[in-house]
Amino acid sequence: MAQRIVVDPITRIEGHLRIEAEIKDGKISEAYSSGTMVRLLEEIVKGRDPREAWAFVGRVCGVCTTVHSLASIRSVEDALDITVPHNAELVRNLMFCTQNLHDHVVHFYHLHALDWVDIVSALKADPKLTSQIAQSISNWPKSSPGYFSDLQKRLTKFVESGQLGIFANGYWGHSAYKLPPEVNLIGVAHYLEALEWQKEIVKIHAIFGGKNPHPNYLVGGMACSISLDDASGINAERLAYVGQLLKQAKEFVEQVYIPDLLAIAPYYLDWGAIGGGLGNYLVYGDLSTSSYADVMNYKFPAGAILNKDLSHIHEVNLREDSEVQEFIKHSWYEYAGGDEAGLHPWKGETKLKYTGPKPPFDQLNIEEKYSYLKTPRWKGHAMEVGPLARVLVGYASGRPDFKEVVESVLKKLNIPATALFSTLGRTAARGLESILVAQWSLEFYDQLLTNIKNGDTRMANTEKFNPETWPKHAQGVGHTEAPRGALAHWIVIEDQKIANYQLVVPSTWNASPRDPKGQSSAYEAALKDTPIADSSKPVEILRTIHSFDPCLACAVHLYDEEGKNVSQVKVL
Repeated sequence: MAQRIVVDPITRIEGHLRIEAEIKDGKISEAYSSGTMVRLLEEIVKGRDPREAWAFVGRVCGVCTTVHSLASIRSVEDALDITVPHNAELVRNLMFCTQNLHDHVVHFYHLHALDWVDIVSALKADPKLTSQIAQSISNWPKSSPGYFSDLQKRLTKFVESGQLGIFANGYWGHSAYKLPPEVNLIGVAHYLEALEWQKEIVKIHAIFGGKNPHPNYLVGGMACSISLDDASGINAERLAYVGQLLKQAKEFVEQVYIPDLLAIAPYYLDWGAIGGGLGNYLVYGDLSTSSYADVMNYKFPAGAILNKDLSHIHEVNLREDSEVQEFIKHSWYEYAGGDEAGLHPWKGETKLKYTGPKPPFDQLNIEEKYSYLKTPRWKGHAMEVGPLARVLVGYASGRPDFKEVVESVLKKLNIPATALFSTLGRTAARGLESILVAQWSLEFYDQLLTNIKNGDTRMANTEKFNPETWPKHAQGVGHTEAPRGALAHWIVIEDQKIANYQLVVPSTWNASPRDPKGQSSAYEAALKDTPIADSSKPVEILRTIHSFDPCLACAVHLYDEEGKNVSQVKVL
């Protein structure tokens, strides 16, 4: 008989996510993913000026900040046929790269590392041996025995105080933790260093966008002006500071993040065969070297992979009704055409219909509706989106930059390419992507400086700022590759106002419930066959779910009617 466990909420994510898993013979036989909040931003922006939508939808989440604003302005520009100056595209690319690097480092150290690093074990580490290991894997200057000894003393006082804060509920000492104390101590040290680093890199958003989180964007360009000698504009001093921050980011990725990833992975190579899931991957693509419309020159190539077949990349068209559709068979919504229907986002409907029990409840009714997430499908297929999808599509496309980083890491770990289809592969992909993005960011920066030196300071196209020049009806789609995966906004404009607006976000693809055919989405599929050593401390569930870096705030938004946040880990 299967044992049902409930983890609600999944912590160290953005938003609220409930996972239920049935365990049989020490492994997960079935899993169910439920988003327990509802967003409805699609309804909030209806009837508004489409040029203002970015400011509303950008507030979906402050963790993955910038990405929804970017997709939004692109959807409006697509609908109204607005061409953006090259400088604005370059600045958007720099904002993208900044967000990507920040998000991946924060995810690895502050959201995911504690699934692999045992904080308490670090108290037993030998600081001298820790220093030797650190210096053998990197030239990072903070690696002396004294540095690790001082850190260990600080950590000891912290633990002895009994006030562990965010570390209080860890499964420390769990048999699933395999790192030696010294590697654990390195992980703790860099956890703290990453906290300091992450607050620096986001200053690029403040320079170009005025603030972070939620920097400013503009339909037709960017809301900043280049004026090299003006203290109030993007001047030479600020541009030089951007370059300095990008170089520091590249150094942190190459000297801290990647060495740590390669130091931890050998102890968990068995996870190269766990958590693979669907084997279907979807990428919209982004980071053009010329213009957003020039998809052939994207640094992240677009495409889809089915059944782990890297020999064929399928083309993706977000405008076709038959390609992207959202279903609600197991979601707390209703469609005018019934629960079996699938709707393309331009025809999307967002009408709530909660039919579940009043929370807190013991179990989801998985035969009926059980999530506030809709269920998107690409040509009828459940798809995984995110860094692993991007790395696989780039690698399968034969791109030299992707092949170089992927094959280098596979060689260092002495594992086959098939190990990428896993929880370990998903975690490694973020690091591989960070190497590429750190390099690309400097390329975009150099291109921006070259344009400015050549006298091009344009940042916005104001040709269609007057709504009276717009057509009576227009529709568009804007996409990007958020840190967590493929993101697109679809907009319909009628009489200069938003008539329909739909977001299909990365965690909707990955975390959604089953579709009318009974197909599981990425989270549910990836958890199947995962071994569970102790059902009362399911760290293995956290490892696989965290490898996706869930952002449920993008997909849903609600507490219960009394404003309560119900937290539980149950064994049923």
